[in-house]
Amino acid sequence: MNNKRKSITETDPAAYQAMMALENYGKTCPLNQKLKELIKMRASQINGCAYCLDMHTEDALKLGESPRRIFALSVWHESHLFTEEERALLQLTEEVTKISEKGVADDTYNKVLSLFGEKLTAQIIMLIVTINAWNRIAVSTRQIFKP
Repeated sequence: MNNKRKSITETDPAAYQAMMALENYGKTCPLNQKLKELIKMRASQINGCAYCLDMHTEDALKLGESPRRIFALSVWHESHLFTEEERALLQLTEEVTKISEKGVADDTYNKVLSLFGEKLTAQIIMLIVTINAWNRIAVSTRQIFKP
C-alpha cells in the first residue's frame, strides 16, 4: 500500500500550521530528548505508523539510542533494558494511545506524577497527544518518510 494521498500541508496549510504549533510547544518541554523519542516510537508502533516510526527511530539513533533498546521497545514490559522512568512513560504512552480501551489508570498517572511532577506530567501528556495526532495524519494520508 504505497498510494500516497494529497498531504494536509498542501491541501490546508493552516491545519498544518496548527499542528506545528503543538509540535513546537512540545519542543519547549524539558524532558530528555531520548525519552521524547521513546514516546514517539512506542505510540507510532501501536498506531501502525511506519512514517513516524521510521523518522523517530532515525532521530533516536542520532541521539545515541542503542539499536538493542529500539528493537526491544515493542516488548518493553518484559525487557530489563528500560529504567523505572522510561517504564512509567511507556505505560502512560500506551494508555493514552489506547485511551478507548481502559482510559489511563490511576496507578499509571500517579507513578508519572511522582517521578516527573505536575507540570512535566501535563507536558508529557501533550507530547503523547501530539505524536498520536501526527500518526493519524500520516497514516490517513499514507505519508512516506524519505531521510
